[in-house]
Amino acid sequence: MSSPAASHLTLLHPAAPHHASPHHASPHRAVPHIVILNDFGHINGGAGKVALDSAAALGRRGYRVTLLCAVLPVDPGLLRDNVRVECTEQFEIRADPDRLRAARQGIWNRKAVRALSAVLDGCDRANTIVHAHGWTKALSPACLHTALKRDFKVVVTLHEYFLACPNGGFFDYREQRICRRRPLSLGCMAANCDSTSYAEKLWRIGRQMVQRDFIRAPRDIRHFITVSAFSRDVIGAFLPQTSAIYPVPNPIDAGREPPIDVAANRGMLYVGRMAQEKGVMTLARAAQGAGLPVAYVGDGICRESVNRINPRAICTGWVDGEEVKRHMRLARALIFPSEWYETQGLVVLEAAAMGLPAIVSDACAAREMVVDGVTGLWFRAGDERDLAAKMALLEDPEFVKRLGVAAFERYWQLPFTMERHLEALEQCYERILSS
Repeated sequence: MSSPAASHLTLLHPAAPHHASPHHASPHRAVPHIVILNDFGHINGGAGKVALDSAAALGRRGYRVTLLCAVLPVDPGLLRDNVRVECTEQFEIRADPDRLRAARQGIWNRKAVRALSAVLDGCDRANTIVHAHGWTKALSPACLHTALKRDFKVVVTLHEYFLACPNGGFFDYREQRICRRRPLSLGCMAANCDSTSYAEKLWRIGRQMVQRDFIRAPRDIRHFITVSAFSRDVIGAFLPQTSAIYPVPNPIDAGREPPIDVAANRGMLYVGRMAQEKGVMTLARAAQGAGLPVAYVGDGICRESVNRINPRAICTGWVDGEEVKRHMRLARALIFPSEWYETQGLVVLEAAAMGLPAIVSDACAAREMVVDGVTGLWFRAGDERDLAAKMALLEDPEFVKRLGVAAFERYWQLPFTMERHLEALEQCYERILSS
């Protein structure tokens, strides 16, 4: 990484013509300018992938697109797709060795504020949208304040729950259960629920108070994008009653091929971060008890614990997309055992697109992607015996094949493509600019 103290870096493809006309742009309006806020200039997870992939797709459609990010490296594909990138070249706050600097940056990132102000100086307020995807890991909520203070149209994609909950998940990491406390209530502030320490929790409370009382977010934000009905229901009570909420499903990268012959496979598959709230320990115990093979494609702090519980479990670490698909082709079912809410769970759709049925916990957003008993199964979140029982049902080759075929057919009736995502996004932008 370049020195985080350096002035911010501007990257712009030299042949960025922005000449194509966006599909839904008004013939009387100039090409809209979309300013995207995302902590990272590269894909580091599901939310980052949506932010950067949609930025690139919008650039290819002829929109003027600027990405403000803080953490290098910058994906070179963005430049090829005519996306202007402003990167402040800073640390992710949890990775900054200067913890005092990290604490200040996480609450109010002055450098990002200056960079965003410079971008907005050249923007037409009537034809610009500031679209926030991620700001909690480096950019800070101060960027929202900058855009709101200058009266720009702001829309936030709710990839998590940080606009309401200090730790972003409505989850008590110490008790390993969904948290029902009112955010920033006395009970919330007293609870040692953070995944690291109570000191970290107190810092998060301070940031949340700044966001709520000074920045007035979400109070002064009028436009929100939700990625699932489940997540909308979870956070809806904390958004302004006058909010406009737009459902824009996240896209997946899937080509239609013949469905997997799941009846010929035996192993269970988990894909994602190996953390306790993701239910990976519950899965390890269930598979061990049922005597079923299980593979974990991913990595995280619970990897060693999983191997202690289930020594036969295979843990691959992080792999690329093609390798993930290879493991899916060898699996009988995908297991999505998350014990916290999530907001969507795209891997369940990726599996369905290949004809791989999923067993999902009944406490998370992924349950709305599975018709219980038709395209997959639900189990009681955190209940290893119930999960083992549901996996045992899939020993029936006719049943698992029926689930896989139904999941495949249901997905391809209305696939979650980038084209579909962009059409919903363009309609959202048109309504925001017209409001």
